[in-house]
Amino acid sequence: MTGLYDDPMRRSAAEPYWNTNVARHPGILRTVPEGCGEALDVGCGDGLLARKLAERAKHVTGIDKSPDMIACARESAAGHPQLTFVEGDFLTAELPGAAYDFVCSVTTIHHMDFEAALVRMRELLRPGGMLVVVGLACEASVTEWAMLIAAAPIVRIAKVLRRARGPQGMPVTDPQMSYGQVRTAARRLLPGVRYRRHVLRRYSLTWEKPAR
Repeated sequence: MTGLYDDPMRRSAAEPYWNTNVARHPGILRTVPEGCGEALDVGCGDGLLARKLAERAKHVTGIDKSPDMIACARESAAGHPQLTFVEGDFLTAELPGAAYDFVCSVTTIHHMDFEAALVRMRELLRPGGMLVVVGLACEASVTEWAMLIAAAPIVRIAKVLRRARGPQGMPVTDPQMSYGQVRTAARRLLPGVRYRRHVLRRYSLTWEKPAR
């Protein structure tokens, strides 16, 4: 439950739009390693987070299955050679193994096989690299439902006050795993992972790959 009631009202004045995914960007950016060379954004959408990462990493690759989202990302990144966008399936796309200092993914992993995606992200990290996954899950236990009910007024108020919106054409799907299932699988696949539940109906996984 740590992190459930972090402040959902913080916002950068430079944000082109705000939603419950963008709300997690500041926390993600804080985990980028100092001197980051290569970063990978899995499910990059229109490239908003990738463009922010480019201020902290020498090169950023964004990958997404949606042709429309990749087209938007490439258009927005015109003139920025440190950004590369790949249209393709993350689980099968040709990406260099153990090549990234930082890998992140925001509300994308529930579109894929969770364990296969997490394993691939782990394998793409260099030793000592950092992985951050922000995801959606569904409620399955009494505790999870109680947390949802307690947070609901905050979520509604934040969305109204911040005029929550996102890029048109963003693919959506409902999560199938519960928060408890996510936590259990992540701890098995990423020993030492930090799991947090956030107020705006998100969880996060933060993991540093052991150095050799």
